[in-house]
Amino acid sequence: MSVSVDSKKIKELLTRGVEEVIVKEHLQRQLQSGKKLRIKLGIDPTSPHLHIGRSIPLLKMRDFQELGHQLVFIVGDATGVIGDTSDKDSERPMLAPRQVEENMKNYVAQAGKIIDIQKCEVRYNSEWLEKLGYNEIGAQAEQFSLHEFNARENIKRRLDAGTRVSLRELLYPLMQGYDSVAVQADVELGGTDQRFNLLAGRTLQEFYKQPPQDIVMGPLLQGTDGRKMSSSWGNTIDLTAEPNEIFGKVMTIPDKLVMRYFTLTTRVPMEIIKEYEQAMRGGANPRDFKMKLGFELVRFYHSEKAAQAAEAYFIATFQKKETPDDIPKLKPTAYDIVTVLVEAKICSSKAEARRAIEQGGVKINNVKIKKGVQLPLLVRPGDIVQKGKRFFVKLI
Repeated sequence: MSVSVDSKKIKELLTRGVEEVIVKEHLQRQLQSGKKLRIKLGIDPTSPHLHIGRSIPLLKMRDFQELGHQLVFIVGDATGVIGDTSDKDSERPMLAPRQVEENMKNYVAQAGKIIDIQKCEVRYNSEWLEKLGYNEIGAQAEQFSLHEFNARENIKRRLDAGTRVSLRELLYPLMQGYDSVAVQADVELGGTDQRFNLLAGRTLQEFYKQPPQDIVMGPLLQGTDGRKMSSSWGNTIDLTAEPNEIFGKVMTIPDKLVMRYFTLTTRVPMEIIKEYEQAMRGGANPRDFKMKLGFELVRFYHSEKAAQAAEAYFIATFQKKETPDDIPKLKPTAYDIVTVLVEAKICSSKAEARRAIEQGGVKINNVKIKKGVQLPLLVRPGDIVQKGKRFFVKLI
């Protein structure tokens, strides 16, 4: 596939959903030269599911791929064990290798919902990181000062507060940086929270006599509750979620985030998004644009038919406040409410199920479970379990 030098596409590539480019003038020249670039993105399997916050760099990767560049998708099976604390206000616990292995089972397939994985170079960074010895790690560490690491905003905040910072955390930027050396990246994609790690790639490439990569940084995405999207907070929209769940969660996002979601998590043309934005400023109901967004995301990750069905389901269950006719059926392994909520995929974990019950968000046969109820709470075949206004399951 030849490389496209379409100036309009290159301009959007460098601006849409982009916070900072290092070095922009150099990258622009590279893109306009027609040279085929190696575009790197690494994601650590710290949870089993990729969410649409992760789609921001993956969509940017897709943009590069559509111009004809070579993608290198790195699954961080080694870095995932160590853990990146770039966006954390506390130390991220180390993960057991077995947990990382379990989490990453479907990572490539999930990324393949966005990029053409068949034309992508897929690598696992244990391939090179596990071969490094103390001598080489020491030589890499020599390229950085402790002051540079401590100057990072979240690290400084933790140190000022007297919170523990593990020496292990100093290793992560070296590992991510060396990934760029191993795959000879021309461009690395990442979020603004990873700035130090991304720059580490440039430093180590120069140390290993490689040209330093350019960097394209995107913003972080807020979750459905307005906080940073995080699997640990349960405010995510997962790429693997069912159509009704994706559509329903989109309808819960704060109004002020609708256009941000359109810009960052879809490829609806910017001209159309600007029309939507203008209409909202003119007093149009944000709900109508959330429905367009929900439709677009379901269409992208599932199909047009699934998007139509999800829209109809939402209208029937929420706008008309009806119990749907086509309630999913479940024969659970145990007839207690927590197990039912998890096995029906209404809640992602038992902890989330207990929280939903405690917060008064769960009904059995249209009767709300009272706060403070003693668990386990048994249910029976024939019961209809409901969470919120959108999620139903009938027990058989």
